[in-house]
Amino acid sequence: MEVEFDVQMNSSVLYDYMLHHTFSSFAGILGSVVGALFLVVAYMDRQVIFLIAGVVILAYQPWSLFLKSQQQMLNNPAFKKPLHYKLTEEGIEVSQDDEVQNQKWGDMYKAVSTSNSIIVYTSRINACIFPKKDMGENKYKVIEMISTHMPANKVKIRS
Repeated sequence: MEVEFDVQMNSSVLYDYMLHHTFSSFAGILGSVVGALFLVVAYMDRQVIFLIAGVVILAYQPWSLFLKSQQQMLNNPAFKKPLHYKLTEEGIEVSQDDEVQNQKWGDMYKAVSTSNSIIVYTSRINACIFPKKDMGENKYKVIEMISTHMPANKVKIRS
């Protein structure tokens, strides 16, 4: 079985990926907890400085990721044109113009989903991002291909 589809990257897809990647990491979770604790202390002690610190900590990361996603869309020429993905029995093939790259299923790091995308990590920081809107009817075939070819402990996808 093979599944093929095109992906047109945009800043909202990139932002969704960056939010998930950041806030599922230890540092992202820790930052959120610290920011929330500052808000609790501000509420209990009526200390404005803790309120300000909590709001800054909780708002800074999403805002900076938003700006970074906008900047990457402007500066990365690969995002200007659609990427063509082909999922095969061997792995994932991505092509654009005359360039083709292949990644074997056994080399994949993990696969996760957000409300907007399915993300297949090819390393700890690099990933193939499949926006659900771009996959259309192929979404369930993509999930089946990933689930069939990757170990269950590496797949955290909700359809």
